[in-house]
Amino acid sequence: MRSDVFAGDVPIVAILRGVAPSTCLQVAEVIYRAGIRVIEVPLNSPDPFTSIRTLSSRLGSDCAVGAGTVLTVEDVNRTHDAGGTLVVAPNCDPDVIRRAVQLQLNVIPGFATPTEAFTAIRAGASELKLFPAATYGPQHVKALRAVLPKSVRVIAVGGIGASDIPAWLEAGTSGFGFGSELFRPDFSIAEVENRARQLVDALREAKK
Repeated sequence: MRSDVFAGDVPIVAILRGVAPSTCLQVAEVIYRAGIRVIEVPLNSPDPFTSIRTLSSRLGSDCAVGAGTVLTVEDVNRTHDAGGTLVVAPNCDPDVIRRAVQLQLNVIPGFATPTEAFTAIRAGASELKLFPAATYGPQHVKALRAVLPKSVRVIAVGGIGASDIPAWLEAGTSGFGFGSELFRPDFSIAEVENRARQLVDALREAKK
């Protein structure tokens, strides 16, 4: 069943690019403890559907878990079969969006232009991923907010760190996706937890 993946006070997607099935649960648990409730395993990670299946079975009742870098309808189907409830894409593919909606998955397609944004909305998306966000900047979101429906949320992903959060929120961004700012395969578990807490604390402080 589709739900509000950002229902809590921490609208952050943890992007675990490169995570291995053998360590995914340990990584996800420290991120979860920091307060993050949305976890994405990009499909160019090692054996990603095994990781999605593991995380969905252990954290899925209280955490949106799914796939990133979703490029095809078959990717959507396999995410659903693995127990995932979230589909994140770097691009705007109406077929991918429609299939995710049909399967009642949360879907966050990538976009850059107004044309891509409204194409995604027409296909059924209510959350959009500005990617790569650093290339466009907060003012891009501020301008887009004038024409996007108020119910549609923009998630900024790519090249953003904790210090950038206030400017993006002020521009009208609703949430963030953090990849290498949060996790890399060579980070220790302690470092991942520390980075997760820093990002969560920065977001909460900026929202006060």
